[in-house]
Amino acid sequence: MTSLSAHSPRNLRSCKLVQAVIASTFVSSLSLVPSGASAQVQSKGYNIPLSLAIEAALEGVRACEANGYKVSVAVVDTAGEMRAFVKGDHSTVHTKTSSFRKAYTVATLGPVFGFDALGVFTEKVRTTPNASALASLPDVILLAGGVAIKARGEIVAAIGVGGAPGGDKDEVCAQAGLAKIKDRLPN
Repeated sequence: MTSLSAHSPRNLRSCKLVQAVIASTFVSSLSLVPSGASAQVQSKGYNIPLSLAIEAALEGVRACEANGYKVSVAVVDTAGEMRAFVKGDHSTVHTKTSSFRKAYTVATLGPVFGFDALGVFTEKVRTTPNASALASLPDVILLAGGVAIKARGEIVAAIGVGGAPGGDKDEVCAQAGLAKIKDRLPN
């Protein structure tokens, strides 16, 4: 029986082969980790300023309160992060979640599917076979009440409203929030 020294050509080749396999496996595994670009939709450099997000949310609540609706309003960016949230007086606990999910759906799926208002998308989904499966995605909701905030022609955030008696009424209040800040967004 012959013994191989640690520095024999055979052992060196074997070590190099193992190192190559490990390196190759590591590099291949990196392709499975989503990068920022593929993991989420991102705007090309413009993020809605906090002051505008808050102003839009406050206006959405005011518009609904003027009609006697007790709502909450969320503004969410295209990374799915809440930029602002306003819970109107006497709005129910569920309005926080519904307003966030409406804004989240528009902000994250609007750029992909090309819609600006959740009511329009919801109707489209109802008439498209298998599209309702989108509702099973976390935080996605297929109820009217969200509108896109655009800068330079692309969606950079969305306003979601929850609590009015019907998504169509929520969406009118979201539009009022957008109208309040629209002239201060870059074209």
